[in-house]
This record gives sequence, structure tokens and C-alpha cells, in this order.
Amino acid sequence: MALNLQYEAIGKGFVQQYYAMFDDPAQRPSLANMYNIESSFMTFEGVQLQGSVKIMEKLTSLSFQKINRIITAVDSQPMFDGGVLINVLGRLQSDEDPPHAFSQTFVLKPLGNSFFVQHDIFRLGIHNTA
Repeated sequence: MALNLQYEAIGKGFVQQYYAMFDDPAQRPSLANMYNIESSFMTFEGVQLQGSVKIMEKLTSLSFQKINRIITAVDSQPMFDGGVLINVLGRLQSDEDPPHAFSQTFVLKPLGNSFFVQHDIFRLGIHNTA
């Protein structure tokens, strides 16, 4: 398979769709369709999860009711298997918590005429300076 020359548009479009669904509690369960039942991995704040069931258990267990997100940058790269590597940098605020920087990295793997999230790494930019 060759490099996907549409990687920039795919990355930006994916990020827009993913966060629109994630940030709406009514749509968040639909994110399950973006992950594979076995071969998707997520690392959420250092906790490793495998498969869409475990990933969705984590995402639906998050207790915030509202989220305010600002995307600072979306950087994408093509992969030799036709996939797309995406890195997102931004700031989010959940409920009445103070805003925090965050970073999230995705690897989209081709599946027919579409993609699924094969890898997803999320981390808040909180530094322990003690």
C-alpha cells in the first residue's frame, strides 16, 4: 500500500468529527464505531487499554458533564500502510475545573474505504513540580 496523499485533510476531518462526538455526552457512545473490537489500543493518562469494549468502558466512565476544548494544532503524517498519524495539541476544561493543556495522538489504520483508530494516546499537560 502507498502513502495516502490526503493525510492532512483526513487528519483535520477526523479530529473535528472525533471531538464533536466525544464532547457531546449523547454522542460519546458512538465513538465505539471508530475503534476495533480487538486491535485498537488506548493509553489514557498512563492506563493501557485494548479493544473497543475496554476503551468505551473508560470513555463512558468519565464523570464530567460539559467540556470546553480549544485545538491549538493538528499535525498529521502519512504512513506507509496508507494510514495516518495524527498529533493534537490543545487545551480543555471539564465542568468547573481549571483549564489544562492536553496532547492526544492517533494512528488511523485503513479498513476498506475508511479508517479505524488503531492507537490512541491521551495525556493532560499537568506537571508535578514538587
